[in-house]
Amino acid sequence: MAAEKVALVTAGGSGMGAGAARRLAADGFRVAILSSSGKGEALAAELGGFGVTGSNKSNDDLKRLVDGALSQWGRIDVLVNSAGHGPRAAITEITDEQWHLGLDTYLLNVIRPVRLVTPVMQAQKGGAIINISTAWAFEPSAMFPTSAVFRAGLAAFTKIFTDTHAADNIRMNNVLPGWIDSLPQTEARRDSVPLKRYGKVEEIAATISFLASDGAAYITGQNLRVDGGLTRSV
Repeated sequence: MAAEKVALVTAGGSGMGAGAARRLAADGFRVAILSSSGKGEALAAELGGFGVTGSNKSNDDLKRLVDGALSQWGRIDVLVNSAGHGPRAAITEITDEQWHLGLDTYLLNVIRPVRLVTPVMQAQKGGAIINISTAWAFEPSAMFPTSAVFRAGLAAFTKIFTDTHAADNIRMNNVLPGWIDSLPQTEARRDSVPLKRYGKVEEIAATISFLASDGAAYITGQNLRVDGGLTRSV
């Protein structure tokens, strides 16, 4: 892979976002990472890229990430959108403020950077956007109410985006992880998975790597479950 290919990763300081950044750097991408903790800056420096300490809830912080990548490398080939954790409560006890925070965390976290990178990718005549969603987007669980609701919305956004921008050779796909080893592990959760184990961050990163690659050039508008069979479709 040509070294000049560039990948941005939001919420990439730890967990699946960090795993994606490490894998894409190993694949030959230049990486730029946004995280609120400062861990993204440290990881980006380790990987020979650059980082921004800021929030994916801030258009200004995201613009610093995009502008920095364009200033250093002149292009953006891949955007990976990760997320933090939104509010959790019984479904009728979630306040208006918590629903708005869930919207910010699980849907606008994608929409904001996509608005910024789409014109860049249009000018390049191509690009790939990969959103880390959840296995419960289509099989909602009361454990993750705001995540399930807004990531179902993300699936709809993805379909409309791909209908609009497939002609620009811009692809968008969602990765739907189940129980992954970056989360606290319990025996009950492990036993609920047909493969009887937690998935590995590296397995999610490998899926993202494939979707970012030329081998996935004919894949767009999809929701790819990576959950050990937990939410297998009928």
